[in-house]
Amino acid sequence: MKNLIIILLISLCLIYFSQIVQAQQLHVDVQDKGIAVMSGQRLLLFYQTQKAFVPDGVDNAFSKSGFIHPLNTLSGETLTRIHPEDHYHHYGIWGPWTKTSIAGRSVDFWNLGDQKGRVEFDSILSVQENGDWVEINVRQKHQEMMSSGTYRVAMWEELLIRVKSPESKKYQVEYISKLSPQNQNIVLEAYRYGGGIGFRARADWGADNSTIITSKDLLRNEADGKDAEWVLIKGAINSSEVKAGLLLMSHPGNWTHPEPLRVWPEDAEGGKGNVFLNFTPTRNEAKTLEVGKTYTLRYGIVVFDEDMSVEESKHHFNNFKNSEAK
Repeated sequence: MKNLIIILLISLCLIYFSQIVQAQQLHVDVQDKGIAVMSGQRLLLFYQTQKAFVPDGVDNAFSKSGFIHPLNTLSGETLTRIHPEDHYHHYGIWGPWTKTSIAGRSVDFWNLGDQKGRVEFDSILSVQENGDWVEINVRQKHQEMMSSGTYRVAMWEELLIRVKSPESKKYQVEYISKLSPQNQNIVLEAYRYGGGIGFRARADWGADNSTIITSKDLLRNEADGKDAEWVLIKGAINSSEVKAGLLLMSHPGNWTHPEPLRVWPEDAEGGKGNVFLNFTPTRNEAKTLEVGKTYTLRYGIVVFDEDMSVEESKHHFNNFKNSEAK
């Protein structure tokens, strides 16, 4: 009888822990508007495949697809923002190029209102689910406006988003962009914005409740234009003492590393809702992308609840720089 009770208790424990594992299991949900990466029933991130509707009264030119929003912590706090009133073309996590030249034509893939260029989702290449990670692999089209008034694909981008299993109130995302010019070479001109990876933070983060520090120990008002291997961004949640944030990392294999940053200063936009930064590999030097070649940029993102120290940031970056892309 005693042995039977022990067996029963063990069986119940196994069922219980099995349910916990299942509840936390990473999986991908392909939906009408985009692709969700889930941990059990919790949404971690959403990649938008359908054009996002803009607010009433805003030019539809600002509507686009091909970006990550929301990016959530494990507790469900959203860290990203789209369509801020100061910059309707900001889209959570995204990476269009701003100042480019194609056969002498000036093309801006970033500022959608200019209607000189844009980046959109094209197709899903693959979706994979593994015990320790899931990934989505999509194709994005970088389009230039031609004299005829129609868009033409100037460059294809294969974007791989890999999410690793959560651990200890955090999880890691890999963001790998592979660029392939099509009809003509593309010159990515030296400019303070553009490409790499951009991040526009939640609306309630500003100068008084968020912090930014780089791998060179530079704070927000010192970081703009400086090189960095990683950037730690964190802020208060709902006007409380609770914090959350993300660690954004540039891989040493990128063509520029450490990478120059574009970081808005604390007084930008009146100090409110103004957390924006961009790894900009062509900030200081132009780069020519040649037809027939593929150019890869790889970034890592650690999303966390509560807090992360500089020492923890260094640890995560060391692991990331020594890892190999699958």
